[in-house]
Amino acid sequence: MQAFRIPGNIVYGEEAISYLAQLEGKKAMLVTGGSSMKRSGFLDKATDLLKEAGMKVTLFDGVEPDPSVKTVFLGAKAMQEFCPDWIVAIGGGSAIDAAKAMWVFYEHPELTFSEIIEPFSIPQLRKKARFAAIPSTSGTATEVTAFTVITDTDTHNSLKYPLVSYEIIPDVAIVDPDLTVTMPSRVTAYTGMDALTHAIEAYVSTANSIYTDPLALEAIRTICTYLPKAFDNGEDKEARAKMHYAQCLAGMAFTNALLGVVHSMAHKIGAQFHIPHGEANATLLPYVIQYNAKNALERYADIARVLGINKPDSGEAVEKLVEFIKDLNRRVGMPVALNETDIPEDEFFAVLDETSRNALGDPCTGTNPRIPVVEDIKQIYTAAYLNKNVEI
Repeated sequence: MQAFRIPGNIVYGEEAISYLAQLEGKKAMLVTGGSSMKRSGFLDKATDLLKEAGMKVTLFDGVEPDPSVKTVFLGAKAMQEFCPDWIVAIGGGSAIDAAKAMWVFYEHPELTFSEIIEPFSIPQLRKKARFAAIPSTSGTATEVTAFTVITDTDTHNSLKYPLVSYEIIPDVAIVDPDLTVTMPSRVTAYTGMDALTHAIEAYVSTANSIYTDPLALEAIRTICTYLPKAFDNGEDKEARAKMHYAQCLAGMAFTNALLGVVHSMAHKIGAQFHIPHGEANATLLPYVIQYNAKNALERYADIARVLGINKPDSGEAVEKLVEFIKDLNRRVGMPVALNETDIPEDEFFAVLDETSRNALGDPCTGTNPRIPVVEDIKQIYTAAYLNKNVEI
């Protein structure tokens, strides 16, 4: 028996944020990151709408990129003092991810972080609060997923932990493209490539299904069509809307089909060298496709054909798909090899063994179409650093 889980309510389109005025509750805590939501006026608008709904509102802001365990516990403590019955996260993926983890420790203050690292170990929520998510970037789709990524900065190399539980799927996802117009082009690029990686990994995952496949393929087609347009012109409302909806489709696909070793490897190399998650995904994706093709050739060929790569030979189609993704990376300013980032070669190879072991143990590895060993991960990382073909 399988299940398909998404938020109970997905509200989308221009002015979708106004749905906040329809929420029923007494107290709401807004969780956000930096100042972009304040500068754009959306934070004040969300506050006013929640007050219109009859709620008292307080703010927890300053969530950093790659949110830390420390920030999560600070937010949980603030929630325990304010006692909200709605948690409303607005902003980028980091703000929503942090708020999800805060929610867990608000409802279960007796838990430690180590107790929820194991996938599906989070106990039942919603005894104290419900959760609404309003993304301002078009990438993580955390507003519809059972995932959140938190960084443990107490470890010597700041490990990222993807926490997985259907309990942390938001109750309400508000997908309003107006919030994305202020995204800089670089953020547009790496969030868009993150979304593309979600969709591709969901389609080739061993947990894919008849429910997730159409979502993944439509997300792939839409992202590859509209990401360059959104990158070139942030005020292109059609491109912004298409990207925002496509990343949500990808999220619904991967929260049910799960992911693969692109994410496993990106989590670890990103935390080690402070590379934006979407940039790490974008760079690693072509090399992982080469590795996985032995077990998922026809699935990748399906993706190639959706993108108009009409080669009758599946192997040739996948080779062209790899070229297509590298070209897309170049088109939106993403590196096509890790040596184009700020990672020094000596430092990269000094930690390669440890990073590879950590990537292998990441929860996303389990549904990759080809199950690797540490040496495989090392070879993929090395190929991605040197821009060489993966031939294992």
